[in-house]
Amino acid sequence: MPVLINRDRSRRLNRADLTNREYLYRSSFELGRHILGYELQKILAAVDWFKSDQSLKTGVIGYGEGGLLSLYAAALDPRIDAVCMSGASGPRPDGWNEPLDRNVFGILREFSTTELGILVQPRRLITEFTDWPNVTLEGTGGAPAEIRTPDVERQRTEIDAVADFSVRLQVPPDQRGGVTNIFGITSQFCDEQALTVLLGELLDHAGSPDQIRATEPGSVTSARDNLPDRIAERHQRQLEEIDRHNQALLNLSSFVREDFLKGLDSSSLDAFSTSVEKYRRIFREEVIGRFDRPLLPLNARSRQTWDTEHWTGHEVMLDVFPDVFAYGVLLVPKNLKPGEKRPVVVCQHGLEGRPTDTFLDDHRAYHDFAAKLCEQGYITFAPQNPYLFQDRFRTLQRKANPLGKTLFSIIVPQHQQIVNWLKTQPGVDPERIAFYGLSYGGKSAMRIPALVTDYCLSICSADFNEWVRKNASTSEDFSYVWTPEYEIFEWDLGSTFNYAEMAALICPRPFMVERGHFDGVGRDHWVAHEYAKVRHLYAAKLGIGERTAIEWFVGPHTINGRGTFEFLKTHLGE
Repeated sequence: MPVLINRDRSRRLNRADLTNREYLYRSSFELGRHILGYELQKILAAVDWFKSDQSLKTGVIGYGEGGLLSLYAAALDPRIDAVCMSGASGPRPDGWNEPLDRNVFGILREFSTTELGILVQPRRLITEFTDWPNVTLEGTGGAPAEIRTPDVERQRTEIDAVADFSVRLQVPPDQRGGVTNIFGITSQFCDEQALTVLLGELLDHAGSPDQIRATEPGSVTSARDNLPDRIAERHQRQLEEIDRHNQALLNLSSFVREDFLKGLDSSSLDAFSTSVEKYRRIFREEVIGRFDRPLLPLNARSRQTWDTEHWTGHEVMLDVFPDVFAYGVLLVPKNLKPGEKRPVVVCQHGLEGRPTDTFLDDHRAYHDFAAKLCEQGYITFAPQNPYLFQDRFRTLQRKANPLGKTLFSIIVPQHQQIVNWLKTQPGVDPERIAFYGLSYGGKSAMRIPALVTDYCLSICSADFNEWVRKNASTSEDFSYVWTPEYEIFEWDLGSTFNYAEMAALICPRPFMVERGHFDGVGRDHWVAHEYAKVRHLYAAKLGIGERTAIEWFVGPHTINGRGTFEFLKTHLGE
């Protein structure tokens, strides 16, 4: 009976209220590991032990979380001779609202209960249809979730498909296997009927199923009176062991990423630009995720909404995919002459932001930087990115992950459509379209220009970090492990793309970081540590050090608008 991490909740660093399982899920996910994977290793370790005696048959049985793990284990390990899954199913399209610790990136691209059940064949799969454990998690810092018993007929359809496949295998009758469905149990699990079938499969028919009976448990006594305390201590040790293992992986992850990027050829700019495309493809397909469908015609709709002394503001909507649109505000300088071509700066807001935050009312974080840039002669465009409305946008991430997609699977094509439209505008120089984002917009500045190569440069403000550490560390107080942003974790960045590696996808285009010394999103020494790798690539390896910069300023989480404005002037021209 392996120890599973429970869902007891507590405030972490007196901040986010997380279950133990979500707490471990967060750092594991960022490092390419999973709480389910760790628990599967416990099951398979037990199988290793039993299978040291080749004469032994081995079965796995579980309920709820244990039922899910039992199915996964039997699908993975053909040495398991029979499995009983009770009060659970495999991955389901509507499983996104279950606890976040069940989120497996990309699983629905390949597997449902049916496909996992087929992997068990021709061994025996027993499915016990009983009430699932009822779980309700309020979103008080962690991810809101619930587990409820689904429609039985839908479950039965999935299992019947496994049975149909088993028949098509044409396994001889004397080799057992197949599927057994047990219905009608609503108040318990591992009922006598399920145990009868499971044990009958494992006992080599030494006794008939009629001779196998479940008995009422007798009284259980312990040689020690403090058994509950020992159980709690053991559970805490298990939790701490997984956390220590994750932190060890974190400390080694930079070496893994260095090996991952060894295919980059920095012998010349041309060689680099050719070799980086392989990594851009990996980032697009396996990290961000791409919807394989064409962009719709632009179908641009606009209206003038603002008129000031120096610029006019126009709301713009563009079609992207069916039911997906892009929206933003275009600011056009009034001194733009007919036939003149100006550079564009796309000014991206942060979490829960609006385009107007970047040009109206001197917002404390943005200081009207889009309007100020427009007053200096640039055309600016402030897009509405979908990271707003709290759980509503985070739900999109939860729905996307099982498909091998992320929120940026939508944001990237939105920006591609924005750039496509900007290039059609008469006053725009299509070769000079830049990106400048703050906070979540800075997070966007690392990911969007890496894939939308029409952006000629990128500025990351109030976000650049030792990003993997920020997501996976349980030692640093600036880590997202302690915060309510449960959608922020991205699968296996620890082995692939930290911010230096994302900046390599932007290179050789100009790239800049804007960092306030008192910005709580990180610590100066970690920001400097990660940026040093970017500087080394640009200056030492490629000899283009003038194309990258970092500005440190005494200030908080805000646009400073000094060094960055000079950087734009240098690389976009007057």
